[in-house]
Amino acid sequence: MTIRDVARHAGVSVATVSRALRGSDLVHPATRERVDAAIEELRFTPSQLGRSLAERRHAANGIVFPDLSGPYYADVVLGYEEVAATLGRSVLILSTHNRESADEMVLELAGRVDGLAVFGRTVHDDVVAEIVQRGVPVVLMARTEIEGADSVRTENVAAAASVVEHLLADGHRRMSFVGDPSDSTDVAERWAGFRGALAQSGAEVPERTIPAGFKEDDGARVAADLVADGLPDVVVCANDELALGLSVALAEQGVQVPGDVAVTGWDDVMAARYAGLTTVRQPMREMGGRAARMLDARISGDRSEPRHDVLTTQLVVRHSCGPHPKEAHR
Repeated sequence: MTIRDVARHAGVSVATVSRALRGSDLVHPATRERVDAAIEELRFTPSQLGRSLAERRHAANGIVFPDLSGPYYADVVLGYEEVAATLGRSVLILSTHNRESADEMVLELAGRVDGLAVFGRTVHDDVVAEIVQRGVPVVLMARTEIEGADSVRTENVAAAASVVEHLLADGHRRMSFVGDPSDSTDVAERWAGFRGALAQSGAEVPERTIPAGFKEDDGARVAADLVADGLPDVVVCANDELALGLSVALAEQGVQVPGDVAVTGWDDVMAARYAGLTTVRQPMREMGGRAARMLDARISGDRSEPRHDVLTTQLVVRHSCGPHPKEAHR
């Protein structure tokens, strides 16, 4: 017996049988009873592979990242894979590493999976639009919305403003921002929140960022320029790895953090907690898991309209930005 036999016997579609087997709320109770009766009468045992073949699905999701190194991406992938596994879906992971052929690689992967999760600005908008037009469900992570695709990201603007407000309350006035807004939607929003909060307070607003990537080595490279140009009161970094690399390199040059300059990061990776880094905690693993559920709902037909989720972030104050009340620590 196959899922098609059950559908024929119950007088419903294969998709309806599949939804009934998953316990979807979209199946009317009376229809579910007919499906259950057909399953019992035919002594049908569901097969994930058979169900996938009958529905012309692959039982696999694709997930695309620009890179897989570092704790941030690892947490997102873990969150995604944990949820996908409970939903009976395998995961094909593609890391483009900024290759020139990234667009072609992603388009090829889209043809081998039931749905695709795309992280950040890994590929151009027109590539995502083409995949959506093909009828492949797409969920975007840490990226602005694109018509027809779901999206999940974390809040950045208000959180960046809360960082600035805390630093101003600590007495800091001259602030620099390290990161590249042109390379990431998240960084662009953090830069906007940073500038907006400074402008609103009447403090000095930097005209431009100090461009850098996301890795510790990028922070180390920035350190020498900061020392040569004259240290600000505080350096707000686009992520924790950047902030940690910067702090270590500054210490090697005899600059004390926070004694000579305060430093903040973003993400709240494990190393940030041990290093006492003030940062913004964002739910990386939850973002991955949320993306997997959103994609499953679109693949299964449980939802047809795009959905856009924004997850909450939280300022975590530690000693890297100087002395402050004990109750502010996390």
